[in-house]
Amino acid sequence: MKIIFPVAGKGTRLKPFTLHLPKCLLPVGGKTILDWIVESTRLLDVSERIFITGYKAECVEKHLQKQNWGKTQTVLQSNPQGLGEAISLCLPYLDDDEPLLIILGDTLFEADLSVLKNEYDNNVLMTLRVEDPRRFGVAVTDSTGHVTKLVEKPQEYISDEALIGIYYIKDVAALRVALQTLLRNNIRTRGEYQLTDALQMMIEAGCPFRTQTVQKWLDCGLPETLLETNAAVLPQNDNSQHQQYPGTEITPPCYIGKNVKITDSKIGPYVSIGDDCVLVNSSVVNSILWDDVDIHTCDLIDSVIGEGCSVTKRDKSVMLGNACEV
Repeated sequence: MKIIFPVAGKGTRLKPFTLHLPKCLLPVGGKTILDWIVESTRLLDVSERIFITGYKAECVEKHLQKQNWGKTQTVLQSNPQGLGEAISLCLPYLDDDEPLLIILGDTLFEADLSVLKNEYDNNVLMTLRVEDPRRFGVAVTDSTGHVTKLVEKPQEYISDEALIGIYYIKDVAALRVALQTLLRNNIRTRGEYQLTDALQMMIEAGCPFRTQTVQKWLDCGLPETLLETNAAVLPQNDNSQHQQYPGTEITPPCYIGKNVKITDSKIGPYVSIGDDCVLVNSSVVNSILWDDVDIHTCDLIDSVIGEGCSVTKRDKSVMLGNACEV
C-alpha cells in the first residue's frame, strides 16, 4: 500500500500561527498534527509515503528528514487547483495493482485502519455520523451498504455519513482514468478539480465503494478547535505524571517538553508545553505553548502562544503568533 498525505494548504483560518509553519506542522498534544496522522498508519504495510507539499514546503521537507517513516518522497503542488489536481500529481508514482490510501494532512481521527489490510473487494470511504449533514459532503449508500453517490452539503436529508478526508482506493487504475478525465475536460466544481468528482465517476463506472465509520474526528481548523483536539489527544501522550518542579502543581493530562523550567506554578489540565520554555508564578489551563516561551505571573486559560513569545502579567485567553512580547 502507498499513502498520500496532501499537506499543501495555507491554513488561512489559523493565522497568525500558520505565518511561520504550514498547518500540518502545528503542535498539538506534544506532537505535530502530521506526526499524529502518520503514526496512525503504523500498523499498515506501507511501501511508500508521499507528501504533497505547497505552502512552506521547505518546512515539511526539513521535518521529514528528522523522521523514521520508511520510504518517503515529496511532490510539490506549486499552483493549487484542488485536491483532485493534487492527487493527479502523484499518478506517475502509483502502481495500478497496489492499493492507495489518501489521508488529508489536517485530519486527526480515532479509527482502526488495520481493517484495510484485509479489504480486497471494495474501495472504502471513511465517514463519521453527524447530526447536521448540511455542513459536510456525505456518502449515500444502498441497502447492501454500497455507496451510490456522493453529495456536497445536502440541504435535504439523504445521509448522515460525512466524508472526513480518508479514502482507500483499491481500483487505482480507475482513479487514474477519472482524474485524467477531470483535467482533460476541465471539469471543476467551485473553481477547482475535486477528488470527490473523480470518486463519483468511479462509482458511476461500477467501482464498488463502501463506508467505514470512525469513532471520532478531530478538527484542527481553528484555534478553538485546535485546543479541543489538544485536550482529546493529550491522554495518549501525557508525560506529566513523573515531572516535578519547585513549588509547582501539575494536573494531568499534560505534555512537557525538554529543558523546561517551571517554578511556583499550577499547570493543567490539558496543557502542552514545548521545549525550552520558562514558566514562573503562573497558572496555565487548556493551552498550547510552542517552544521557547516565557510566562511570568500569568493566569492563562484557552491560550495558544507561538514560538519565542514572552508573556507577563496577563490573564484569561491569549492568542499570539511567533516572537511576540506582551
